[in-house]
Amino acid sequence: MGISTASSTRLKHQVFLSFRGEDTRLNFTAHLLKALKDTGMNVFFDEETLEKGEQLSQALSRAIAASNLSIIVLSVDYASSKSCLAELSDIMRRKDTQGHIVLPIFYHVDPSDVRNLGGSFKKSFNGHGSNRLPQVQRWKTAFAEVGKLKGWHIEGGKFDRPETEYIMDIVEYVIKKLMSGKFKSASADLVGIDDQKQTILRLIEQEDSRLIGLWGQGGIGKTTLSDVIYNEISHNFENTCFLLNVREKLKQQGMESLRNQLLSELLNQEIHGDTPSIGSTLIQERLNNKRVFVVLDDVNDVVPIGSEAYQIDCFGVKHFGDGSKIIVTSRDRQVLKNGGVDKIHKVKKLNDNDSLQLFSTFAFKQLNPASEFQDLSKTFVEYAQGIPLALRVLGSKLYEKSRTEWESEVDKLNEYDQPKISQILRSSFDDLDEVEKNIFLDIAIFFKGTFRKDVEKILSCCYKGVVSGISNLIDKCLLDSTPYIEWIFMHDMLEEMGKDIVRKESIDPVKRSRLWGAKDVFQVLRYNKGINRIEGMKLDISQIDNLQLHHSTFEGMINLKVIFFYTHAFFWEKCPAEKFLADQVDSVSLPEELRYLHWDYYPFKSLSGFNPKNLVVLKLICGDLEHLWNDDDHQDLVNLKEINVADCKNLRKIPSLLGAINLEILECSGCEILVELPWLNHLTSLKKLGLTGCCNLKTFPVIPKHFPILELSDSKIEEVPDSIEHLVGLIKLCLKNSKVNIVSSNISKLESLHDLDLSHCPIAEFPKIPRSLTELNLSETQIEDRDSNSRVSSPILMSKSIYKLQMDHCESLKLLSELPPYTPYLDAHGCTSLEKVSFTDLDPLDDDVANAMLKIGYLAEKQRLTWEYPYLPYRLFCCFPGNKISTNKFEHQNTSSSLVLKIAPNGSSGSRFLVFSICLVADLTRCHHHEYLKFICKYQLTTASGGDYEKFTSQWSSCIDLEAERKYMGDHVLILFSEDMVKKDEDYEGASFEFYIENPNFNVKREEIEEEYIKVEKCGVHVSYMDEEPSTTPTT
Repeated sequence: MGISTASSTRLKHQVFLSFRGEDTRLNFTAHLLKALKDTGMNVFFDEETLEKGEQLSQALSRAIAASNLSIIVLSVDYASSKSCLAELSDIMRRKDTQGHIVLPIFYHVDPSDVRNLGGSFKKSFNGHGSNRLPQVQRWKTAFAEVGKLKGWHIEGGKFDRPETEYIMDIVEYVIKKLMSGKFKSASADLVGIDDQKQTILRLIEQEDSRLIGLWGQGGIGKTTLSDVIYNEISHNFENTCFLLNVREKLKQQGMESLRNQLLSELLNQEIHGDTPSIGSTLIQERLNNKRVFVVLDDVNDVVPIGSEAYQIDCFGVKHFGDGSKIIVTSRDRQVLKNGGVDKIHKVKKLNDNDSLQLFSTFAFKQLNPASEFQDLSKTFVEYAQGIPLALRVLGSKLYEKSRTEWESEVDKLNEYDQPKISQILRSSFDDLDEVEKNIFLDIAIFFKGTFRKDVEKILSCCYKGVVSGISNLIDKCLLDSTPYIEWIFMHDMLEEMGKDIVRKESIDPVKRSRLWGAKDVFQVLRYNKGINRIEGMKLDISQIDNLQLHHSTFEGMINLKVIFFYTHAFFWEKCPAEKFLADQVDSVSLPEELRYLHWDYYPFKSLSGFNPKNLVVLKLICGDLEHLWNDDDHQDLVNLKEINVADCKNLRKIPSLLGAINLEILECSGCEILVELPWLNHLTSLKKLGLTGCCNLKTFPVIPKHFPILELSDSKIEEVPDSIEHLVGLIKLCLKNSKVNIVSSNISKLESLHDLDLSHCPIAEFPKIPRSLTELNLSETQIEDRDSNSRVSSPILMSKSIYKLQMDHCESLKLLSELPPYTPYLDAHGCTSLEKVSFTDLDPLDDDVANAMLKIGYLAEKQRLTWEYPYLPYRLFCCFPGNKISTNKFEHQNTSSSLVLKIAPNGSSGSRFLVFSICLVADLTRCHHHEYLKFICKYQLTTASGGDYEKFTSQWSSCIDLEAERKYMGDHVLILFSEDMVKKDEDYEGASFEFYIENPNFNVKREEIEEEYIKVEKCGVHVSYMDEEPSTTPTT
């Protein structure tokens, strides 16, 4: 089984998303992007995803060409942007010349205005200069053409369905489009796979087949088959996960890491084994309610998805919801039997016809061999014995070779006396040039499963032509690079062949070019046997004890380029000090040829005496380092691109890095006694600076002005200085749990800053913030309003961009009398001194609170109809202890979970809106801090001539902050409001309402529960009547 490149190729992006950032970046487009990504699609959506240094226009054009289809969000100001019009022109050109699929969304614009360049678009195009300019003419033509295409018209503002429904429709349509026609690679473009695929799909459809095993030898196509099935049906499940190379990941990462990765995918949240508020009982309850699809690839032992304390079961199948399916691939049938699989499918070899087609796909880039190669092709196909891996490797090797060369290859294969598959793989290796052979062996032994860019970065300092060499190895099917993320992989059989080649260099490990076995490396280092033949060493330090090292241990290995002494993440906390014995010396003599030095638990105090002029990567995680080198030494660091000294508890300072002009990563997280950093503002290539957990760091770092993300959690930094204004490229600043009590007002000048986290800091005043900010976390700060008449400072109150404001457990905060009017998410629980607006953890409050809440909801809807961004969704949820519903504000009430009301007649000649606000009383004692509740309101609006039925669903999660223990005791008042409950009056006479509360974690339908989980005890509805004002309603 193999992908046929004859009919189509796998593109880098599935969707290209074109939009006007100022119009929709923070609202509709953000929600659409998340919905697309949640399905697993790869979406190109902004210039921020471009490679650093690329020209914008060229990179965008390449991204469009590398996408299956384009979605264009045509908003009011789309045509005012020249870059948007250039994108659109390129997209439409590819539609006409290459069949590129284009899906337009007419967002708050009339499609006829797009087709005719009318409305606001006429003014936009007039602003681009003369119509006679060829460029402007191309833009106009493309713009008019996209207006003729079928798409989605989202009017907004008036009586229109929620944007979430449009987004669901769009995503569903895109999935169907990608799964059909030329994009349906799962069946049409895969050779010899359809029959077996259909067999597996029939097994999946059977109710009694929840766990299905694919069994077969290495290289037979188990992963390919499961990948095809996953791509074809995964969109039918609520959550999915495809875990590649389980056997290898278990060895490298351990069971807990693998389990957390799987559960994170299935629960859509980050899972840690030590997360205090996530018990296994909760995880199992949530899994019970989910219909999931999981693929566990290359399993060599039964995988229990759990922990010792809370065992789930083999492969986790019993704890997934009804309709869930799991596919497990393995070379060992007994593993599948022991795991309790329901059905086992033996993956078959390809028949002669399919083998010939797969071979031809790689040898000729077509499904059938050229006529003059028919006989030789059949010879190679017979030799490969129906093994897809062998067919791909052979075909790739023979591509564009002459008949004479083909005949020579037949002769060479016949000379081998080893198994035929091994002969095929070895013959392909023998044909490589010396650089490609070295790259192949380095990856097989040291860097399999590493980011492609990291491999290229390291090996480029060892050999010339590494980038093209890796591409050639991929073309020859000796390497594989995963799409999108681009990890470097190779088949296990190829990896083992590489190791076997090195073993055959000499019977004596000392005379081999590369060492990786713990026993061999131990012997060489313990007895100083190293000689100049050794170029690389890899050691799993969990497999050795009491390795005695001396200052001269590496002196004989003058050609050593790679030291890779590592331990798996699950082993770090268990590593005893006795792994390395450093013989009471402070440093070790390391060869100057080193390019890659990765040594976990480095046992020496420094790198003194080592000249890192050739070094590219330096990783000394959890080492005993006190310092790296003196400031006066080693200014020639031009090749150095990464320094990682995380969790070096004795490291006091980082030396001057003036010579490290190409440094990209400086990771110092967990260096607990690190006090200060050198100036780093000259490091213009720096992309990552890790300082989390540097609990003695007191000085705000001096970094390049375009640095994007700065993490300074758990430090002793007390002030955000005035110099912060120079960091014009800063997007995120995290100072969580630091000592910050002063934030310079200059931070408000940072127009790129979107995320600011000051939680758990002793700050006592609201910081001045930039208008670009979308997330602000002030949880557990000491902010308070000393003046009884004071309010939240205007920069926060008036910000139009803040999407999420967290202020929970600000125990000194007394007044929050007005909220940021454009913020859909506010968390203020645990503010125990709050007097005006209160949430949980407070004594029951009087009617004034309900009045304030209702006023907020009413004004929010009034604002929705009049403000300049009417398309942002509004949904209000307020909760506080109490059992009274204000009779003044909620005029319609009942002491049950339903009520009926009459709607006042419309006395004016114009049209009007009906705005419904809801108030409920419920006993939330049974609601624990980790539970996810859904509050549901069903209502019916009736007219004299008949009826209309509308359904509204609002949901609230109480597990937003998993670290906070929230217990809701007794009755609580709940105020609900949503823009979905704003209806244009169609001469309605009455309305009936029904309210109930569900807990989705309970794996049982509501109608099957005799006693409701949480019962609505009282309900109230307030109806506001709002006249439609043409001057203030959004235009469409």
